[in-house]
Amino acid sequence: MNIKGFFGLIYAKIICKKINLWKSNPIQIQQQTFNRLIAEAKNTVFGNDHHFNKIKNYNDFKKNIPIRDYEDLIPYIQRIKNGEKNVLWKGLPIYFSKTSGTTSGTKYIPNTKESLHHQIDAARNAILCYVNETKKTNFISGKMIFLQGSPELDNSGIIPTGRLSGIVAHHVPAYLQSNRLPSYNTNCIEDWETKIEEIIKETLPEKMTLISGIPPWVQMYFDKILEKTGKKTIQEIFPDFSLFIYGGVNFEPYRAKFEQTIGKKIDSIETYPASEGFIAFQDSQTHPGLLLNLNAGIFYEFIPTDEYFNENPSRISLKEVELNKNYALILNTDAGLWGYSIGDTVKFVSINPYRIVVSGRIKHFTSAFGEHVIAEEVDFALQNACNQLHIKVNEYHVAPRVNPPDGGIAYHEWFIEFTEMPQNLSVFSEVIDKSLQQKNSYYKDLRTGEMLRNIQIVPLPPGTFHNYMKNEGKLGGQNKLPRLANDRKIAEKLKQ
Repeated sequence: MNIKGFFGLIYAKIICKKINLWKSNPIQIQQQTFNRLIAEAKNTVFGNDHHFNKIKNYNDFKKNIPIRDYEDLIPYIQRIKNGEKNVLWKGLPIYFSKTSGTTSGTKYIPNTKESLHHQIDAARNAILCYVNETKKTNFISGKMIFLQGSPELDNSGIIPTGRLSGIVAHHVPAYLQSNRLPSYNTNCIEDWETKIEEIIKETLPEKMTLISGIPPWVQMYFDKILEKTGKKTIQEIFPDFSLFIYGGVNFEPYRAKFEQTIGKKIDSIETYPASEGFIAFQDSQTHPGLLLNLNAGIFYEFIPTDEYFNENPSRISLKEVELNKNYALILNTDAGLWGYSIGDTVKFVSINPYRIVVSGRIKHFTSAFGEHVIAEEVDFALQNACNQLHIKVNEYHVAPRVNPPDGGIAYHEWFIEFTEMPQNLSVFSEVIDKSLQQKNSYYKDLRTGEMLRNIQIVPLPPGTFHNYMKNEGKLGGQNKLPRLANDRKIAEKLKQ
């Protein structure tokens, strides 16, 4: 073990003791966060508009602060853009994170000094929990690749604006800077394909030990390297590569091809960062789920997903959540987001400590006749079929076909880009269909009642999803393809 590894173990132990303190007192920590948020935002424009001075408890809070999407915050965001202080949080944000919304177009999420500090700490904590549990430190001495958005900021307004990953790049601790790749200049390249070529040039000669990024874009990086070098596996190029950090999408559909490309199984750490806050991270290699980040300036609320679109849905705090139930996630943060529906759905797989899995998006589902099939169910069905039939998938999208061209019964249409075409598509579709019936009783009822027919698979040529994202101007970086839709906008473009 080298000197970096030795001190890494000591530091990991210290930080994990601190994590265990708040992990073992979750309700108390959330109450303290609630009290601090209300007290510090009491004299803001938002605090005055919503009578923060009269809020004594969570029930008062719910009466005064409605659930809201980004659209409802736009008047406040515009006042901040104009330079007005103390609008959503004290003072001015130090950045705006620019992100693409599924319903709002471009969103500008405020990042304050406090909230950015929590973002950086959480990313660090995920790695230190891994070190503390596994005692593995060899990766610390090698080079680390972070595939992310450009760190260049737009300074044309009063508040600097950029992608969250690019903003965070300006605040990476000094002790990591010498190990970090790609270089600043390469990271600033906007065109993803050009950027990948430059990243490959910089990383090929290095001893790479850790790679971080969204799985499909990391897979593209791997494929390009193998194409360029003529090697069969990444292990031949980076024999010391031992740790993969990812977030943003479910890794399981990618895992088989990923490990085949690498040539071995490697450890991984899942994280759940968002422009709105760093919500959770994997704190254990042996327990399922991600540890909810309770001591990070976020007071969490939850709405049962089956009530979300009701006029008066149930709205609960952490102490009332139940295991294995899907909730829409609501945030209140020290960046000035209040009753904010982030759009994600989560499910608790543990309440001691509180660990979650991300089950989907509240507005991303497929529902031709009220079956409301969600991402978690689709991922399960596809993964089950891939495992049973030893098939690997690059990417996929599911959309309803309510009015089939043949005039027959409606169905779900699956657009799949395979690594290798299955020998029998009908068998593959039957396994998916049965697995989906296993996970979703509404879907099963519609299938047995012949209101829906078996899924129909449309195999797509290699590169289809890549070309779709490129045409949409969303190639690379932090962009993710919606896996599920309740319309055919993406489906029709894929068919073209």
